[in-house]
Amino acid sequence: MRISGGAGYAVSMNHDQSASFDLEWALHAHRIELPQRVAEVAQFSAFLASSPDVFQRWHLPGHFTGSAWLVSADGERALLTHHRKLGRWLQLGGHADGDPDLAQVALREAEEESGLTALQVVPSIFDIDRHRIPARGNEPEHWHYDVRFVVRTGDDEAFVVSDESHALAWRRIDEIAADTDAEASMQRMALRWLERQATGVY
Repeated sequence: MRISGGAGYAVSMNHDQSASFDLEWALHAHRIELPQRVAEVAQFSAFLASSPDVFQRWHLPGHFTGSAWLVSADGERALLTHHRKLGRWLQLGGHADGDPDLAQVALREAEEESGLTALQVVPSIFDIDRHRIPARGNEPEHWHYDVRFVVRTGDDEAFVVSDESHALAWRRIDEIAADTDAEASMQRMALRWLERQATGVY
């Protein structure tokens, strides 16, 4: 097995191994790796260039978020959260709150939401997804431009449920890929992970 950073490098990082993350470059690399998603990448790139405030949650049109495709050490399972606000099983993740290093945002959110330690993030984009967030209370409807990264666990898989979730659960990735009721982007990530496994690069 080789853990791939995709489109030019293979590396994983924890908080003690900081590196400069450039979202513009990472989107370019993602477009090269997945040319079938050129339209989605162009949409994200245009949003990135639209305002210096795109990493702030108070940016009314929407904002970037960072998410973790958090996989077990054996690569067979993903840790999902039952999101309190949305009522769905999803990947872990959250707001950037001004931090443009979305790989570290994904790593931080994975740690905070799961209670797991010794996690490592692969700082190349695994998936992107733009989705509408409905109005709630004083918060108007807006868009999340979600950038997803592979995060790997160590040997400890004993998670702790946080206030952000109803529940957490390890689920087999092949089952997510085959689940027609799964959220569309979850199924897409599961299928992409299985494709990587088949090539031995994941």
